[in-house]
Amino acid sequence: MRPAQAPAVRVRAPARLHFGFLDMHGGLGRRFGSIGLAIDTPAIQIRASAAPHASAMGPEAERIRTYLFAAAAHLGVSDAVAIEVEEAIPAHAGFGSGTQLALAVAAALARLNGMTVDVFDFADVLERGNRSGVGLAAFTEGGLIVDGGRDGTGAPPPVIARLPWPEPWRVVLILDEGVTGVHGDHETEAFRDLPPFEEARAAEICRITLMQVLPAAATADIDTFGRGITAIQDRIGDYFAPHQGGRYASAAVAEVLQAVAAQGISGYGQSSWGPTGFALMPSEQDAQALVASLKQPGRLRFVIAKGRNSGASVSDI
Repeated sequence: MRPAQAPAVRVRAPARLHFGFLDMHGGLGRRFGSIGLAIDTPAIQIRASAAPHASAMGPEAERIRTYLFAAAAHLGVSDAVAIEVEEAIPAHAGFGSGTQLALAVAAALARLNGMTVDVFDFADVLERGNRSGVGLAAFTEGGLIVDGGRDGTGAPPPVIARLPWPEPWRVVLILDEGVTGVHGDHETEAFRDLPPFEEARAAEICRITLMQVLPAAATADIDTFGRGITAIQDRIGDYFAPHQGGRYASAAVAEVLQAVAAQGISGYGQSSWGPTGFALMPSEQDAQALVASLKQPGRLRFVIAKGRNSGASVSDI
């Protein structure tokens, strides 16, 4: 039986941090593989209701219309829906905003029509999750996520590990709103032009993930976890450096991360192509103290986020 149709719905979906790829060599048949985290802020929140015709208001309105038409075609329903963006995830900042926005629109349209949507099928329609499955899993279940990479079938990467993020831990986000990360055609070209990834380096990253990062998350050992994440970040950042101007996309964020390292903080880096940086902290108090020590006049903005151990919410209004 279909759920009852709703006159209006609200969908809230978490941003995700992408801590790094596991195996860009691909010699075992699967390429990429990712580790990442769903976070509680920033988030995308949309309100959707039946309307005389398709419309979108707020940030990313044009993208929303594209996703709305694709979702309507995929579900076989009308696209006569009004969507209002109540909260937005910064685009091209390393948060996976496109995936979360596309899936939020699809989930809202399905709920309005008393249907459900398989987000993995819909993501494939829109070619979301082409390299990483972290954003898809952040939408469906949240937490600390590892995916197993893509094989030759084109199917979305399978989630091979999912652990709850320790509740006390915090993530200090360092946002440079004057820079955008590599995306679109530039991203495609970057992956095309980068040299082959060393097999030994991929093996090293996989070992760090399996034998250091995941056990440390399971035992709430933030120092060991942080050292592992930073080690992965250093290897991936150096590989991508020719296409983003260095290990980090933003010189201002790089300077702050240098100060973070000087304070003895073990876990830090850049999410995806950036420019957003992050530092991993054991508590809210420690996170606030770090932000107070780093803040200075300029364009950088600091946000303290929690890990989100659940996926997107869909509610009737």
